[in-house]
Amino acid sequence: MKRKLKIIIFTDLDGTLLDSITYSYRRTLPLIKELKRKKIPIIFCTAKTRTENEYYQKKFKIKDPFIVENGGAIFIPKNYFSFYFPYQKIKSNYQVIELGVSYSKIRKKIKKVQKKLKCNIMGFGDLDSKEVAKITGLKSALAELAKQREYDESFMIENKAQEKKIIRELKKEGLQVQSGGKFYNTSSFRSNKGNAVKILSSLFKKKGDKIRTIGLGDSQNDLSLLKKVDLPILVQKPPGVWDPNIKEVSGLIKIKKIGPRGWAEAIKKYVL
Repeated sequence: MKRKLKIIIFTDLDGTLLDSITYSYRRTLPLIKELKRKKIPIIFCTAKTRTENEYYQKKFKIKDPFIVENGGAIFIPKNYFSFYFPYQKIKSNYQVIELGVSYSKIRKKIKKVQKKLKCNIMGFGDLDSKEVAKITGLKSALAELAKQREYDESFMIENKAQEKKIIRELKKEGLQVQSGGKFYNTSSFRSNKGNAVKILSSLFKKKGDKIRTIGLGDSQNDLSLLKKVDLPILVQKPPGVWDPNIKEVSGLIKIKKIGPRGWAEAIKKYVL
């Protein structure tokens, strides 16, 4: 008997499914409802924390696995897969596959670089929730969720003249640095969206499904995600440009619309 092809959606949130400035999902919500009706898994693959992902899962009534903090970990609801697979810990109602190092270790390395270069690297760990809300445009409750980091740090560099030097020193400390739009993100080298997508895709295959993976993103930190899916899709960033850092992605489809508009266009054209 021929197996039916199962589509799996891996999607970034900020600047892709959500508006990069207002965080609105008005344009994408109807498509999410239709994907759910067709029982197509929607896997968030984002720089956001576990609690932020849970917030949007609740909003959209999604109960699929999700990938946090640029691939720092995969959170899989208990009993989502009926077979055994290796994971590092149980947290709440999730089996957690950890790829990244702890947030505390990352913070120590950032402070080491900051002291060495005598520069100011402003991370979420240096800010209170009101300051994060002001910088990001998030509501205060969501800013508090954004601070609950476990595997990577979001930060800004105040002196742009030191940018290259800071990034170079962070890499010497075993950390990768990516631009996610408004902020830089730094985490361990093993921690990336692509690795997480590969692992989760293998679990769907082990389940017995013949799968076709579709990935949607907008920024540099989506590059590894786009490289690991069958159909990679890049939406535009304001004011209507594609991220120039997204290169050498086989079969990349570029959508001529910004953020959620582009996401909705892609889902209509290539999925539904």
